[in-house]
Amino acid sequence: MKDFTKFFMYILLVTVMLMAVSCSSIGRYFGDSGLFGGASIGSSQLLPPAKEVDSRLVEANTRFAFKLFKQLIEQQPGENVFISPASIAMALAMAYNGADGETKNAMAEVLEVQGIDIEDFNKAYADLKTILQNPDPDIQVVIANSLWARKGMSFYDEFLDINRKFYGAEVQELDFDSPNASKTINNWVKKQTRDKIEKIVGDTISPDTIMFLINALYFKGSWTNKFDPSLTREEPFSLDDGTQKAHPIMFQTGKEYPYYKGENFQAVSLTYGNGRVSMVVFLPDEGVDLNEFCSGITFEKWEEWMSSLSNTQGEVGLPKFKLEYEVELNEALKALGMEVAFDAEKANFSKMHPIAPGANVYISSVKHKTFVETNEQGTEASGATSVEVGITSLPVDNFSMIVNRPFFFVIRDNETGSLLFMGVIVDPVYEK
Repeated sequence: MKDFTKFFMYILLVTVMLMAVSCSSIGRYFGDSGLFGGASIGSSQLLPPAKEVDSRLVEANTRFAFKLFKQLIEQQPGENVFISPASIAMALAMAYNGADGETKNAMAEVLEVQGIDIEDFNKAYADLKTILQNPDPDIQVVIANSLWARKGMSFYDEFLDINRKFYGAEVQELDFDSPNASKTINNWVKKQTRDKIEKIVGDTISPDTIMFLINALYFKGSWTNKFDPSLTREEPFSLDDGTQKAHPIMFQTGKEYPYYKGENFQAVSLTYGNGRVSMVVFLPDEGVDLNEFCSGITFEKWEEWMSSLSNTQGEVGLPKFKLEYEVELNEALKALGMEVAFDAEKANFSKMHPIAPGANVYISSVKHKTFVETNEQGTEASGATSVEVGITSLPVDNFSMIVNRPFFFVIRDNETGSLLFMGVIVDPVYEK
């Protein structure tokens, strides 16, 4: 049996989404240069936003988001789930630039980008990054990428240059055998996530690991219309098992909100800042299974629902919630068709690293960590094909949407249509 040397890389996705306590607390984070120069982009360093982003990439990312989310809720039924599709897609996009052959084709299919050539693909991501990081003064979005390479290993300049140029990635060579190596990487993560995630790399790094690829996406936004804390009160929240628990629910009334009453759900859009970004909350009707509802969402349905939101006066009740979530995405990505990228013998990342005879490079792990807090002030958050003919709902004069049972929500950039975060809350928890 021949000796087969296997090297692998980790893709670490650190995503934090948090609520702004006050507008004044946002400013002090801008101008922070990060562990390396430019790792965290301050307001004075931000590139001017592109005029537009390739709509093919936004559509691809949306399709990828919903099929990945479906996999995760099937794997974790009855649990709170919270991910950043934007973070996951961007990190995989950086790795995609090193793939070739069957591995590249598999990743393209999973990411839904088969029809986009690599030059347009990378430019679209560069454009998207500039737009997402320039929302408005009451919202902070920081996107930080880094590549940590094992000292002494060679990587193709073109692969590194593409990730620097289009993804703003910091490239750092590091002695992985040093006892301080993991601490150095974790400190970078901690800094980018504003201390919300302190550790993602274990104390000891495997001798076969040649690269860590890390993406951090941080969001902090104040509600356009803040909830009055004096109106927040304990209300019964119905759980999946039929029991109820008392939980703090925030209330607003007497305002107009983008609202839609679907066939078996209600949806309302609650905006942040000047309205560029919003949380869209979906409350399935009583008796409708939340997982089944989420599994049935398609790109076409999503687009229809977003275009059907119309300003309607009403009452909104939203639970306060805080959640830390961690998941390894290997099995979900394999189920979607990316098995070959994780195969120690079949993976092809030959555009990333020179492959010697009897050796190979593959993805060992894709990890994702998130944090979200939503309160009165805002949010902080570090095939078969079928055509359906739907019935447009009749307009309503006013509505009442009290989210007192499991729900689905999305944080959406309304200018590009990008889905920054999405989650299901089946058992809300909020601790100060």
